[in-house]
Amino acid sequence: MSSTILRAPPRIKVLEALGGAIADGRIEVVNENEALVRSSDGTRTYKVYVDVSRREVDSTDNGTVYRGYVGYPIVSFLMIKKLLPINENLMQSLRGGIPWKKLNEEYKNYAKVMEVIIRDRRLNEIEVNKYIDQVLSVLRRMNLKRIQRYNEVAEE
Repeated sequence: MSSTILRAPPRIKVLEALGGAIADGRIEVVNENEALVRSSDGTRTYKVYVDVSRREVDSTDNGTVYRGYVGYPIVSFLMIKKLLPINENLMQSLRGGIPWKKLNEEYKNYAKVMEVIIRDRRLNEIEVNKYIDQVLSVLRRMNLKRIQRYNEVAEE
């Protein structure tokens, strides 16, 4: 079974994991190593596998499968498992149906989408960036590799 070291995700994916998946209750833990994460528009469900002791992960999201980074479904499951930090205040501020996919398609620029969310949710940009840096730092140290556990991809 081949494996690929995954890159850290785009910064906005940390917010999408925290606010979209966790705060909005879109994660279903199947067992210690597997979860299902519903997309923000509810049209897809991503399968997620995590075995941190072996540094192995997989997910059926496009970021993980096609772009070679740790996708937000994996990040959210690692947060639920308390392996990545959660900022409770920020999570509450992000609760409530942010249309992540729609915004990403509209702006086609993750930095711009992050600006819009920070502005619209009246977030402290310094606090947001400090939190994202903290999560990405821990994630990089995990040095996760993708092992292809799932053959299908949940289309975006």
